[in-house]
Amino acid sequence: MPGLTLYPAIDLKDGACVRLRRGDMADATVYSDDPGAQARIWQDAGFRWLHVVDLNGAFAGHSVNAEAVAAILANVTVPVQLGGGLRDMAGIERWLEAGVTRVILGSAAAKNPALVRQACRAHPGRIVVGIDARDGYVAVEGWAETSELRAIELALRFEDAGVATIIYTDIGRDGMLSGLNLEQTVDLAFQISTPVIASGGVGSLADLAALKRAAAAARGAIEGVIVGRALYDGRVTPAEALALFAG
Repeated sequence: MPGLTLYPAIDLKDGACVRLRRGDMADATVYSDDPGAQARIWQDAGFRWLHVVDLNGAFAGHSVNAEAVAAILANVTVPVQLGGGLRDMAGIERWLEAGVTRVILGSAAAKNPALVRQACRAHPGRIVVGIDARDGYVAVEGWAETSELRAIELALRFEDAGVATIIYTDIGRDGMLSGLNLEQTVDLAFQISTPVIASGGVGSLADLAALKRAAAAARGAIEGVIVGRALYDGRVTPAEALALFAG
């Protein structure tokens, strides 16, 4: 359906493209040691966006895989959204100036909402809020900590801030190929005016078809979906996924 975007995920750990299970850094599968080449593969397959996360940066609180991100930017012309360790204006502006189209603020959104507002004012349309939830509660610091803040409460804080989109990830499903948490994703999308990107758990073309139906029912409130392990494992091919969303 028009407007529904597929975002292939490139998660960076120690300079390589990996996928984690439930955000556990000790449970990483390495898929490529050449992030630039992997980015080019996804672009050549027809994807219109790339979703990049600096996993080391999410734990460290600052960019760690800068060289890998730079390699991705050098190898593609499609827009890139980047998250992981972006906690201040200097870090945000560094990557926007380097060629990243949108930056994702996760832990910073939960702990420093004033930064999100400042960044949105300075860079309209280029700031994304990442809400990573465990049992409905926001997790921060690379998912190592679970806060007492509910996902919907955090989303509502930024209704008037000018956030481009909100990425909603169910941590319990991330990397598990068990299907998206459509119920919580749709519920969130209906309660806010900011578009939502679904994330965490896509394991098959049927999962994407279910999302497409949910997005149609949500009348444009769901903007797209992030797909990781299912693409790397070949459970979903780029051609069939893109064809599904084009039809």
